[in-house]
Amino acid sequence: MRLARPESLAQGVYTASAGNMAQGVAWNARRLRIPCSVVVPDDAPQTKLDAIQRLGGRIVPLPFDRWWQVLVDHGYPEIAGLFIHPVSDPAVIAGNGTIGLEILEDLPDADAILVPFGGGGLSCGIACAAKALRPQIRVFACEVETAAPLAASLAADRPISTDRRASFVDGIGGKSMLPEMWPLAKKMLDGSIVVSLNEIEQAIRLLATRNHVIAEGAGAASVAAALTGRAGHGKIVGWWPAATSMPRY
Repeated sequence: MRLARPESLAQGVYTASAGNMAQGVAWNARRLRIPCSVVVPDDAPQTKLDAIQRLGGRIVPLPFDRWWQVLVDHGYPEIAGLFIHPVSDPAVIAGNGTIGLEILEDLPDADAILVPFGGGGLSCGIACAAKALRPQIRVFACEVETAAPLAASLAADRPISTDRRASFVDGIGGKSMLPEMWPLAKKMLDGSIVVSLNEIEQAIRLLATRNHVIAEGAGAASVAAALTGRAGHGKIVGWWPAATSMPRY
């Protein structure tokens, strides 16, 4: 948003998000004193909607299929303003890369990073930055069994659409691999670790009892993936969006 020309911000900004990206856009819009709208799936958790509204964002709910189409189309004609794509915007991907820098600042000899996968902007951004500093590090996407388009695309060696079943894991899991993200995801990610809803439930329970951290389903997917052992051995970083925006080990 700070890179945008002032005239492109004249009518405000909007994004499409289940809640996490939306809060970042709303926070910056408030700081820049411009209007913000957020297109959300109509099953988004009320806690995330409340957070968006506290930051001054206007909620525009849509059925999930129509909401996902906003990401595919790169915009929603019914809303004026600059569309901030939550996945494939180069500046958003670069911003996500700073997470990779923070991880290696804290743990320079990390062997692998596990990142929840929604559309690929977060995982690819982290991978680009981390591998620039430590080429041997592996970065895995973490998907839930009810919506795993990256795993299916990797198996087919092309971006494909998959069936999606709604679940309590609302922060990740789209209908398809976005075509514009496929080349970067294929190049930068070392695979997708798909976990079950039960494994995510166990990870949430573990984080609550051992670390006194309450993680959302999407966030706990990285911990669940680490517990499978499929990311290998050594120093494994499981990252998830959190209020502190800091990596968790």
